[in-house]
Amino acid sequence: MARPDDLDGPWDVVVVGGGNAALCAAITAAEAGARVLILESAPKAMRGGNSRHTRNFRCMHRAPMSVLTDAYGEDEYLDDLMLVTRGKTDEALARMTIRESEDCLPWMEAHGVRFQPSLSGTLSLGRTNAFFLGGGKALVNAYYNTAEDLGVRVAYQAEVTHVGIEAGRFSHVVARIGATERRIEGRAAVLASGGFQADLDWLTRAWGPAAANFLIRGTPYNRGVVLRDMIEQGCETVGDPTQCHAVAIDGRAPKYDGGIVTRLDCVPFSVVVNREARRFYDEGEDVWPKRYAIWGRLVAGQPGQVAYAVIDAKARELFMPSVFPPEQADTVATLGERLGLDGAALAQTVAEFNAACRPGRFHPTEKDGLATDGLTPPKTNWARPLDTPPFYGYQLRPGVTFTYLGLKVSDRAQVQTPQGPLENVWAAGEIMAGSILGEGYLAGFGMTIGTVFGRIAGREAAAHVA
Repeated sequence: MARPDDLDGPWDVVVVGGGNAALCAAITAAEAGARVLILESAPKAMRGGNSRHTRNFRCMHRAPMSVLTDAYGEDEYLDDLMLVTRGKTDEALARMTIRESEDCLPWMEAHGVRFQPSLSGTLSLGRTNAFFLGGGKALVNAYYNTAEDLGVRVAYQAEVTHVGIEAGRFSHVVARIGATERRIEGRAAVLASGGFQADLDWLTRAWGPAAANFLIRGTPYNRGVVLRDMIEQGCETVGDPTQCHAVAIDGRAPKYDGGIVTRLDCVPFSVVVNREARRFYDEGEDVWPKRYAIWGRLVAGQPGQVAYAVIDAKARELFMPSVFPPEQADTVATLGERLGLDGAALAQTVAEFNAACRPGRFHPTEKDGLATDGLTPPKTNWARPLDTPPFYGYQLRPGVTFTYLGLKVSDRAQVQTPQGPLENVWAAGEIMAGSILGEGYLAGFGMTIGTVFGRIAGREAAAHVA
């Protein structure tokens, strides 16, 4: 770890941020011979940003590779992305990211990341996503070990408050390290400091008062300070400030940093109602990896930004459980009361749902066409009556992972302005993910963006200073 008196530049490459994208950039630049400094705003115990909470990486591959089965080609991958984003993506950047992902997995393994076979349940990702052995924390630790072996210096609790840009060129950053404000000079910069979701005032300005009820499932250190600074200096932006990676999480989760364990994967097998005990969307629209990220926004649109998922005993073992146990009762009405709902109204909603279910083949890991008949909204897959006690219920709240408003970059990760690209500034990860993710989310794709653009940014920054 760099000491406060050991930060004087100029550094070849100053990397702002300490998560996956930042680490990929730092490692790549250091391997190319650059003298690299990482400025991580979090303390060491919480280093890694949202990457600490990840568990998999979506990867194109033409044949079985590492823990991945079969093949997952460029066109299928792009189709999956276009489906969840409703076409709101830069196709050229998306295709480039997808193609580059194939080379990333062996690179990750060569730099200390270990993988395990896909988890079972609603994720159904054994062909498309490689899971980290030990989760995101293990990945982050492996990369920090590699970076430090390469001589990369790391300063923790080092919040960058300003990126010095003069005549289209980066010259320095101003960083608050403890109680001291420091000017640190560099020849190139990689910005990988995340979105603005932990700044609740900014989130409220974008979303309105409803944002007060949102939970931030990721790091509390992504407050968008560097993003705002670059926008104020005239950099071009992409993305809608109201668009984000937001999933339905357990309503008992903490306000910040609950992470992956607070996500609820029971929705495809549930009846989901609002606080009026009414259904409001098709719970079985598609397989969960293609739909889990829409549920944060759906719940955000309900009264009080809250919803409730109800299952019966048949579904209890079909999904990964939350860290919190569900409410439980022998009747739907009693369960409703324990959830704080009108028990009779919930019982009526479930009875109407049960009456609309039709016989058919149930298959929990793929679309099975087991749909309701004559119900609005319909449930188009996995529609089985809730008729086997005990019944279980979870409160759902919107859990924001990261926001999509970001810096516009080229396919070489170079930050753009109306006058042209900044000569020596690159960006990677969530701070530029809106270049590809216009809305929606595809499981594991945030790690793909961070890894691909982190490596590109590190390579380009090192080449510039060389």
